Amino acid sequence: MLTADDQVADRPEHAADRPLRIALLSCAHTHAAGYASLLDAREDVDLVVSDPDGFGDVHVSERSRIVGSHEEALDAWSHGPDAVVVTSANAHHRDLVLEAARRGAHVLCEKPLATTVADAEQMVEACREAGVLLMTAFPVHFAPQVASLREAVARGSIGEVVGVTGTNNGKLPTGRDWFTDVELSGGGALVDHTVHIAQILDSVFGEPQTVHAVTNRILFADRAGDGAETGGLVTLTYPDGLVATIDCSWSQPADAPTWGGVTIQAVGTQGLLAVDPFSQHVGGFDQWLPYGANLDELMLDAFLDAVRQGSGSDVEPSGEAGLRTVKIVAAAQESVRTGQPVALADL
Repeated sequence: MLTADDQVADRPEHAADRPLRIALLSCAHTHAAGYASLLDAREDVDLVVSDPDGFGDVHVSERSRIVGSHEEALDAWSHGPDAVVVTSANAHHRDLVLEAARRGAHVLCEKPLATTVADAEQMVEACREAGVLLMTAFPVHFAPQVASLREAVARGSIGEVVGVTGTNNGKLPTGRDWFTDVELSGGGALVDHTVHIAQILDSVFGEPQTVHAVTNRILFADRAGDGAETGGLVTLTYPDGLVATIDCSWSQPADAPTWGGVTIQAVGTQGLLAVDPFSQHVGGFDQWLPYGANLDELMLDAFLDAVRQGSGSDVEPSGEAGLRTVKIVAAAQESVRTGQPVALADL
């Protein structure tokens, strides 16, 4: 068995000239295939993918490997992986992240970071104690349009921002039934489609003071699991009076040409700024051909650069950012249960 000193001696900061050893754990999430393809194409990455559930639809070239268990992926190298990418069902994030931290591997974990606040806190603390970075997978954070929003607010270009409307609408996930199984996902559309907008708002405005939410099962109830909401609206109120709403619904028809989208409108005292990170496309009947920045690639670049540099938890969106969005989801779920606004400070 390797000692802690053995692991540290062969960490990436001591091996800048070799490929990074990356274990992608699970093919359960729909993003797994895209991440695997991008990592597989990099000459500076040695990739092993675990597919214990046997999905069989994530493919890599001969230079990478797909194995049948997480343990086999983590043990694929004598000194273990430099980093792991967790793309499992949400309820399994915690155990995989804790195991990665125990092995001294940096972590990129799919959003939402966890299904409970307690699990997310444990994950953040475990990575902090192990001295490894924990990054939450929010690709839209890296969109040039979102960067423009952050810059405009910081400069005061639209004056004082008094209201924000955000939408993250998509198709009800198919082919991955765990998305609508509340035991594995933590909930329905409220869980799946609140956190992207919540993280962007967090990066611009900080934490809200209160959260109020309503949900329904008006659309696609016959296809959603028991207790999984398919539509929702989350309202965030900030200490300075700013009010932001998040439409977090599985409302796209099954035959829509793309999965859905993300939009934000920020209303200020001197103007309005509209953000649509997925607006760059050529479309027509049953056609959607995107162009522009590959947000998954930008996110993976940031993560791998941080792993190479050993920058600890400085890379954003961090585990702490992921934790803050989990708290917003938890507050929204409590608000749905009680019908009342919930103060984040009470969680």
